[in-house]
Amino acid sequence: MAQRACPFLSIDPSGRDLYAEIARIRARGPAVEVELPGGVRAWWINGLELNKRLLAGPETSKDAYRHWPAWINGDVSRTWPLAIWVSVRNMVTAYGTDHSRLRRPMAAAFTKRRVDALLPRVRQIVDGALDALERVPPGEVVDLRGAFAAPVPHEVVCELFGVPQGEDGPRRDLYRIINRFFDTAISLEDAQANAADLYATLTAFLRYKRGHPEDDLTTALIAARERDELSEQELMDNLILLLTAGFETTVNLIDNTVHSLLAHPDQLGLVRSGRATWEDALEESLRHEAPGAMSGLRYAVEDIEIEPGLTIPKGDPIVVSFAGAGRDPERHGPAADRFDLTRATSRDHISFGHGVHHCLGRPLAMAEATVALTSLFERFPRLALADPSCPPRRLRSIISTGHEELPVLLHGRDEAGLRP
Repeated sequence: MAQRACPFLSIDPSGRDLYAEIARIRARGPAVEVELPGGVRAWWINGLELNKRLLAGPETSKDAYRHWPAWINGDVSRTWPLAIWVSVRNMVTAYGTDHSRLRRPMAAAFTKRRVDALLPRVRQIVDGALDALERVPPGEVVDLRGAFAAPVPHEVVCELFGVPQGEDGPRRDLYRIINRFFDTAISLEDAQANAADLYATLTAFLRYKRGHPEDDLTTALIAARERDELSEQELMDNLILLLTAGFETTVNLIDNTVHSLLAHPDQLGLVRSGRATWEDALEESLRHEAPGAMSGLRYAVEDIEIEPGLTIPKGDPIVVSFAGAGRDPERHGPAADRFDLTRATSRDHISFGHGVHHCLGRPLAMAEATVALTSLFERFPRLALADPSCPPRRLRSIISTGHEELPVLLHGRDEAGLRP
């Protein structure tokens, strides 16, 4: 039987001190019961190898409708603030043959040809954002997340899915909605309103795309729906998955990598001297600051023995911790919290998933981030944090790992009369 820890560790929904919280959980064992926002209890999984095992094997499922009794019988209300993370019916929440069925049209739509064809447009979007930054008055502090790290992936994902431009179009609405989608400290009323807004916006968007088909992913998914490869609900929910994950993951990857490099000038120096590559920087950033701190819930399909005397009972919810796995001291050593581009284990992380649930969008996210970083540091070689002594505020989230703002000076600290 499971050895249930008492008292439960209650997770701070704001995520303000996420890594200290992860360290406290890790100190209590490989799998620890915690209380998530809204009072839902789940097993938090620590350690890279254990997380890989539970991601890759059939002993866990993400289908709440089949494998989470508390969801099926109503013990967990559909008004739970994080309900949308388990209520959607898409390839990530599907299990077994349903997962394979739903992933197939997504993989067919996410071809290398399509990604490669998008790269010239990615460069144009990046250059346009940098051109706008060039117009910032000297010495003015810039929020690099708001002015660069977020708009670039937003425009790219809208191009990929054929979201029309226009002052009153869905691009602006989606940007606003998705920015609130990952806020786990949001009130119940605001979470429900945001979810309703998301579904209404996407319903109108799908109606538009059915009348205006183009060579984009949304049109490809609509074609799969017309071939009865997925239901209307699955079409909608897969679109939610791809739009939100395709945006937020890349925003955080750019944001976190820029911040880590500026906060560690010696590591930035390795890239500039050629002793490390931009790919090294991105992989270490993915390990050190997983863009998504945790997955949506998984559920034990059967009793899962973690170690002698510790078993997760069938039907219990499970949290796979991407952030915790990235800083696992058993894999990455006692200095796992340190940002180090020379680390031999940098690429051993699960920030883009693992096994059958590895992220289809990884090639595009990495290509976007590489273009963004190289172009940014070429255009602004003296880029610096506005105040290195004051870490930027983290997002209010236990799911999304980034900053509310990333204040920088584009031309170095002496441009504002400060000591370089």
